[in-house]
Amino acid sequence: MPSPSADPTSRRRGSEQRVTRQRLAVGQALDNLDDFVSTQELHRVLQERGESVSLATTYRILQSMADDGLVDVLRKDDNEAVYRRCAAEHHHHHLLCRECGKAVEIEAPAVERWAARVAEEHGYTQVAHTVEMYGLCPDCSARTQ
Repeated sequence: MPSPSADPTSRRRGSEQRVTRQRLAVGQALDNLDDFVSTQELHRVLQERGESVSLATTYRILQSMADDGLVDVLRKDDNEAVYRRCAAEHHHHHLLCRECGKAVEIEAPAVERWAARVAEEHGYTQVAHTVEMYGLCPDCSARTQ
């Protein structure tokens, strides 16, 4: 199965951004990362690969990809945004390690039913939600014992 960046227009939902060398480089770098990454961390990875993408362009491309639904975005405790290209193309949630940043995609049908019920009880429509769970992964838990 080809990576999501193999066809940069395949999952586009929002704006019609031009497919540039920089946008392809950001997409390919994200495809090679397993965990969420900050813009600065991704920019460092790009620089290490010899890609000439400025930090400002990296910010702009990541925001565009988030707007288009091509990456998931989380806010860390310090409100810094971190990004990840997720394998799941449908609504899902994450279980994140507070120590190493490892992320696991999770399905949560009970949460979906609860969110729909609460929205309906209050007369809300077109409701969106995000549920993120934080803890220590098995490897980090073992190191702390």
